[in-house]
Amino acid sequence: MRIRRLPEGTINRIAAGEVIERPASAVKELVENAIDAGASRIEVVFRGGGKSLIRVSDDGFGMTAEELALALERHATSKLPDDDLSTIRTMGFRGEALPSIASIARFSLASRARGAAEAFSIAVEGGSTPELRPAALKSGTEAEVRDIFYATPARLKFLKTDRSETAEALDVVRRLALANPAVGFSFVSEERRWLDCPPGEDRAARVVRIMDASFMENAVPVAREGEDVVIEGFAGLPTAARAQATQQFAFVNGRPVRDKLISGAIRGAYADVLPPGRHPAVVLYITCAAERVDVNVHPAKTEVRFRDQGFVRGLIVSAIRAALGTTRPVADTGISAATLDSFRRERSGFSATPPPRSSASYGGQPQFAEAVQTGLDMHMPPSAREQDTSAPEPAADYPLGQARAQLHGNYIVAQTPTGLILVDQHAAHERIVYERLKAEHAARGVITQPLLVPQVIDVDGQTFAAVLSVQDMLAKAGLAVEGFGDTSLVIREVPAALASADWKEVLQAVADEVTELGTLQSVDGKLNHVLATFACHHSVRSGRTLRVDEMNALLRQMEVTPNAGQCNHGRPTFIELKMGDIERLFGRS
Repeated sequence: MRIRRLPEGTINRIAAGEVIERPASAVKELVENAIDAGASRIEVVFRGGGKSLIRVSDDGFGMTAEELALALERHATSKLPDDDLSTIRTMGFRGEALPSIASIARFSLASRARGAAEAFSIAVEGGSTPELRPAALKSGTEAEVRDIFYATPARLKFLKTDRSETAEALDVVRRLALANPAVGFSFVSEERRWLDCPPGEDRAARVVRIMDASFMENAVPVAREGEDVVIEGFAGLPTAARAQATQQFAFVNGRPVRDKLISGAIRGAYADVLPPGRHPAVVLYITCAAERVDVNVHPAKTEVRFRDQGFVRGLIVSAIRAALGTTRPVADTGISAATLDSFRRERSGFSATPPPRSSASYGGQPQFAEAVQTGLDMHMPPSAREQDTSAPEPAADYPLGQARAQLHGNYIVAQTPTGLILVDQHAAHERIVYERLKAEHAARGVITQPLLVPQVIDVDGQTFAAVLSVQDMLAKAGLAVEGFGDTSLVIREVPAALASADWKEVLQAVADEVTELGTLQSVDGKLNHVLATFACHHSVRSGRTLRVDEMNALLRQMEVTPNAGQCNHGRPTFIELKMGDIERLFGRS
């Protein structure tokens, strides 16, 4: 066949496939245009999964009749005043969105320029010649898309259910609302208002509205600056991580992006505090000079490319780690709520009959008698029992309070001025030891202690080979181990902080981890994994009885240890119950 020019309509439909992949793509382009138009409020109406109707209305500065007609021509735009693609400062900039939508749908556009006496509208079907008419519109612009993809029916077959398409479009608007807290947004579908954000909110208020209050209760602020790049936002606690990464939002110069570099940086920042398969909730705002970032990677404009990718990635990782490494432990309110639910379930299933009591003597709450008979088995050392017979000393104003008892040889009960804390002693000590080893290594290398008499450990062949395969890594972690014969290992030097560890147990654990170590991407990651293994097997064991002064010493160490809210495996180290929570359990409030 001979080469020929394609008809203009076919060219437009091919181009539309790059920009408008699904109804949510049309929503994104139209809402971004409204933001660029200086709108203070944007309303989206979405019906039939976007196939029957998409309407976007704004109160921006609008367009004149001449601009309205020009807006439907390909590559006609108001977003590039200097024709400079290297310094993009607007959301839309290619001049492709409106003509792409007009070529695959029944499209109408009405607008009234700010200060103009009248409004105009223009309508087009599948790329037909537009017709300009007077319109009734108070201000701003209203874009209406009907029967999307009717001109390219093959595209309709690839759309998902109406519910899925609506959810995707709502997610687009939510991300744009997070990026622009000063702008009001609403999203209505099938007569239900799914989103309603008033204009003029600050960033924190908008995050609460979109993410809900529980996210902010279990998040820490992020703030870091390097050269002309600023990282701000909120990082969710590791203990509040999710099974999916759907609650990760990133914005570059106000533009919502789904960028692999940013996602990878978030994973790297949490690698030390999250178990595999869990994903943190994060909201990050990245601001930099327009020259530092290229937003021309794809017509959808959801991917970006930084000029200095390594620098930006490092800044994101350090910003999140610094935020999570706050020295004041923060409890996950979601875990506290689950704890309260567990208490209620246990109480509702209690079958013993309480002795007769007047309900009035307990504030009209007969459930109190059931609750006090749960009979927790408290294992307290003699010194604590003696102390318990006298008036308890007041709980000092420590974040984790004063130790009062130990439960089942593993859990510390501490009293705070506002409630109580329940601490997993092994998990907490594991984090303390791990952070100490990491700090030593970062400062001058892990402090080691030579053994006067080298320790010889007999192991099986598999363990022998596995340990020697990471011999260099163990040496960096402070453990000097060599092969001796065919199945024996000789330890000549150990980390000073772990001098009393059971090294046979530790080496067996290292051997078991070798396969997993191979999946880690960096030397630092592998080394941290080794240090975490050391810490786990040297921490206070479950079942060990602690004196009250030992329990308080552990609490004080937690208060000055980074990431003390979770162990090395990402599990919580403590749970907090406020007095209000406790009183609700007893029906007092």
